[in-house]
Amino acid sequence: MGVVSLGCVKNRVDTEEMLGNLKAAGWQATPNPQDATVLVVNTCGFIEPAKQESINTILELARYKKTGSCRALCVTGCLAQRYGDTLFQEMPEIDVLVGINQYDRLPSILNQALEGDRVLNTHRRRQEIRAPRALTTPPFSAYVRIGDGCDNRCSYCAIPLIRGGHVSRTKDDVLSEMRSLAQKGVKEQILVAQDTTRFGMERGESLAELLDEAANIEGIDWLRVLYLYPDETDCALLDTMAGHKNICRYLDLPLQHASERVLQKMNRRGKMNNIKRLLRYAKDKGFCLRTTFIVGFPGETEEDFEELLAFTREMAFDRMGAFAYSREEDTPAAKMPHQVPEKVKQRRLDTLMRLQQEISLKNNQRRVGSTQKALIVGKQGDTYLCRTAFEAPDADGHVLVTAKRPLKLGDFIYIRITKADVYDLEAEEIKGESV
Repeated sequence: MGVVSLGCVKNRVDTEEMLGNLKAAGWQATPNPQDATVLVVNTCGFIEPAKQESINTILELARYKKTGSCRALCVTGCLAQRYGDTLFQEMPEIDVLVGINQYDRLPSILNQALEGDRVLNTHRRRQEIRAPRALTTPPFSAYVRIGDGCDNRCSYCAIPLIRGGHVSRTKDDVLSEMRSLAQKGVKEQILVAQDTTRFGMERGESLAELLDEAANIEGIDWLRVLYLYPDETDCALLDTMAGHKNICRYLDLPLQHASERVLQKMNRRGKMNNIKRLLRYAKDKGFCLRTTFIVGFPGETEEDFEELLAFTREMAFDRMGAFAYSREEDTPAAKMPHQVPEKVKQRRLDTLMRLQQEISLKNNQRRVGSTQKALIVGKQGDTYLCRTAFEAPDADGHVLVTAKRPLKLGDFIYIRITKADVYDLEAEEIKGESV
């Protein structure tokens, strides 16, 4: 089998669970699609560019049914869940189309396909995932999903239509997986969900309690948490994070906008004055600040956009992701009046990102001369790629490190920052030994 995983890191965890089930059933993975008997595409259906990438990947892999060993093409993931009937009808290249709740049944479904059946199944059900995940990350780093689905109902977002409402894993279940990963040498563990701050609320548990206990697991040197919701993140949670040396002081808080008028239309909770106080508190505690913004939301005026720019200057985020609004069918925002023209969206996106590049460079330049702990994650020629607590995987840049001795991937070292660019930094190893 060959597997292509598209989209977010939550999708990556789905892919790893899928691979674990298939390997437990006797399937072997190959990185070469030419050699695969079965090819699987785990699609993304979040915004229009992601949908198009998924369609293109399906068509690209379908060619191996003629030029390679492929006997069955399987499509799954968010795009399959949302548009399953249409895709199955309009793309005869697809032999198997399953939704996001069928991964435990995939081994038997693929066998059906190899016997000549064409299978469509996007029914929602609770899965029985028993096999351990087959990690697709480096062996020293892994994502840990603590919940799935979302209850926030942002007016632009199709995730609740695809994934349903929020469901947390139990704290004991999460901690058990984290201990198992740590015993296998996974030093960096990253907690993810559509909304991590909602963890455990349905059963009287909390993210702060989970972090408190997870930080005490032997073998976890770095613990991160991503995708926090603004009005559910408070100073007490930040205090919990700051109270453990192995929890990275990295605050990932997708805000989406800074105009309260736009936020109200987005159906986003939280008041900007409270958010500003929280961000200042996090800065004073030494946190790296990361956020995400959407420009060109229906009805966004030049005044709203200027408010976003002013807020960006004021907060000086260390990291920012920004996107032009994508009109997603069946969402409330898609039916709103005053849709912003594409040219205006792109102009605003370019303006915001130019501003953020200036801010990012200044923030990085302030780090020059500092000494930091870094994780070695790769190598390019004689240069090692590293990340500090301020660089999350798959989202941020790297620190490019020169060393006078061979270094081992997955080790921690101490470095001194020597040069800064917009996204990456340069550094040299100090002390000459791994941490």
